[in-house]
Amino acid sequence: MGKATGFLEFGRADTPYRPVEERLRDWRDVQIDPPVEAVQEQAARCMDCGVPFCNSGCPLGNIIPDWNDLAYRDKWQDALTRLHSTNNFPEFTGLVCPAPCETACVLGINQDPVTIKQIEWEIIRRGWDEGWVRPQGPKRRTGRSVAVVGSGPAGLAAAQQLNRAGHTVTVFEKQDRIGGLLRYGIPDFKLEKWIVDRRLDQMREEGVSFQAGVEVGRDLAPGELRKSFDAVLLCLGSEDPRDLPVAGRELQGIHFAMDFLRQNNKRVAGDPIDPAEEILATGKHVIVLGGGDTGSDCVGTSHRQGAKSVTSIELLERPPEERDASTPWPMWPLVYRTSSSHAEGGEREFAVTTRSFEGSEGRVERLRAARLAFGDPDPATGRRPMDEIAGSEFELDADLVLLAMGFVHPLHEGLVEGLGVRLDTRGNVEAGPRDFATSEPGVFAAGDCRRGQSLVVWAQWEGREAARAVDRYLETSSLLQSRDGHY
Repeated sequence: MGKATGFLEFGRADTPYRPVEERLRDWRDVQIDPPVEAVQEQAARCMDCGVPFCNSGCPLGNIIPDWNDLAYRDKWQDALTRLHSTNNFPEFTGLVCPAPCETACVLGINQDPVTIKQIEWEIIRRGWDEGWVRPQGPKRRTGRSVAVVGSGPAGLAAAQQLNRAGHTVTVFEKQDRIGGLLRYGIPDFKLEKWIVDRRLDQMREEGVSFQAGVEVGRDLAPGELRKSFDAVLLCLGSEDPRDLPVAGRELQGIHFAMDFLRQNNKRVAGDPIDPAEEILATGKHVIVLGGGDTGSDCVGTSHRQGAKSVTSIELLERPPEERDASTPWPMWPLVYRTSSSHAEGGEREFAVTTRSFEGSEGRVERLRAARLAFGDPDPATGRRPMDEIAGSEFELDADLVLLAMGFVHPLHEGLVEGLGVRLDTRGNVEAGPRDFATSEPGVFAAGDCRRGQSLVVWAQWEGREAARAVDRYLETSSLLQSRDGHY
């Protein structure tokens, strides 16, 4: 625990942000690192709560009370060791994770929870600044080789674990640069890419090999991949976006959100963009369909590109301000949240359905929509029926429409079809939650391509657990620790 009376003496102090007018002029991180004394004061709020529900709230099983206590007592290097024991990349989760650990914090039952995410970031930030984060190569090589396809958080976590177990690991990435979702799906103002590069440099020094610009299934045949490696781990992500089949969808100016975000991240990195394919919000009325993290990222990116207006539209009702009875503690609560991007401006519309798009000369100019009313939940499914409210139709100017409605499953064409792995009913790669084995011997799957679209923290957990499963497949036993402490 931290200070015995800390939760009585100190209130929660959220992570500070740079002023809106300043941060909209650049692509740098929006948050400010508070003084170390302030972080230690927040760590002091961690209680001796007997059963630390934060541990189970965190998919990685981070031993949160331990490193909170160590941070409070100024034992930062020990805190980093404890943090790294369950989390390969705390700088990623410390910046972009929505912190389900905090909503499970026991203090959150009747007070504001501990700022766990902020403390995590301070531990790893100091670790890098002090030089405590060093390459950890394997003590021996097993002579076995593993191909990891996909370099997002699941692929990177798996690759680092497998390499440290002694296997020769090659990570394949179809994009020009390594990082997957971390590189191209998350804007720089939430995760600056030098932070990703720094960790990749560590992994290279440890012995991990990276092959960027190689699309397995097109540039490299699935059969050749199987012949060249003793095991294959698929960490492909969930890249097939959910579309909106309404009238006018074919008009120019309507794009999938990830195409918009990926292109902008390339632009910020200095990579060339084909003018014929450029997607820019500058001077435009922007509509973002979808209220999740991807939609929020589109909002912040549009603000920085100089959009004339930005409107977010969400199909569901506006969540309540307080935790709803349907999501009691320690569950992830259904509450109204304002991201740093939403705080920068724009409008938010809830319970709205898109009826059609209209325009002229082949380009979108308007979005036609209607408001929705929700009925009582269905006893069997829990879903609430929704119906359009008569006479509620309205129009919005729309020069750029970004579809941020999630993803249905991984792309099947190419590698997935070529390997012949079985798919589940949702179109994801079918693999067990403990052995991560697909229907093809020696082929494993982890991350969003297996579980469906999810969080960075879940992807890292899947990568770590899948690495342990692959290690056991190759060596019959594994020295890699699982989330529940088993080997």
